[in-house]
Amino acid sequence: MTADNEIRQAVRDAYGARAREVASEAPGPRAAGVKSRFYRGAEELPETVVSYGCGNPVAIAGLQPGETVLDLGSGAGLDCFLSAQQVGPAGRVIGVDMTDDMLALAEQNRAKVGATNVEFRRGLIEAIPAEDAIVDVIISNCVINLSTDKDAVFREAHRVLRPGGRFQVSDVVLRRAITEQERADLELWAGCKSGALRQDDYVARLRTAGFEDVEIIVTGEGSEAWASALINARRPGGSGQRTPWPRSSDIIAFMAPAGLASADCCGTEGSTCC
Repeated sequence: MTADNEIRQAVRDAYGARAREVASEAPGPRAAGVKSRFYRGAEELPETVVSYGCGNPVAIAGLQPGETVLDLGSGAGLDCFLSAQQVGPAGRVIGVDMTDDMLALAEQNRAKVGATNVEFRRGLIEAIPAEDAIVDVIISNCVINLSTDKDAVFREAHRVLRPGGRFQVSDVVLRRAITEQERADLELWAGCKSGALRQDDYVARLRTAGFEDVEIIVTGEGSEAWASALINARRPGGSGQRTPWPRSSDIIAFMAPAGLASADCCGTEGSTCC
């Protein structure tokens, strides 16, 4: 438990520092780069509505008017605000984050955006502060890898989803095993590396939690141990029509999370933001 608490605190400290940087009206190059490169339609949002993710889960979630969306690790609120536009006034978006500075930044951004169908809740994604079976879609952007108890995350996700509800997240997966030294490095944990799961392990854990129709799409090739991925799954049940998971490269865009080598992580030549 001590190790888990140390990891959680390292993650909280890292993202709290990022939130304070953005709140100072000086977003770093990575935060600005993720948004400008992979979020079409986000240009009109305030500069402080940033992302430190490894993809764009909203682009592939197929959100419908009136749906309830839950964002695990909602950060500054970018995915929440874009989701709110898609679900409309009859829909609802709940963002959950454990970092006070990020929650404060998200609330400031909500006031700037005027998003009346978005709310932010303080809590852990291992113990989601939401009632049973109230969510249609769960999204998340490079956050689940930061958890020290992913089985709890998946059980909680299953609990809050309605029957037939969709789990559609961007995350980091491992292509190969990493060393014990890498696994114990707190900076690598906060950098979305050391807590990542192998692809087959991710699938198995989701199925154990009760999900079906599990699919993981890993992007790109290379020698790095880590890769960005799109993870899709459903809670069984429901009566709605089940459309195939999206596969078009036009709507699935990924990039390396912080600390992960990428030649174009911010879309600028010579960038060192990753």
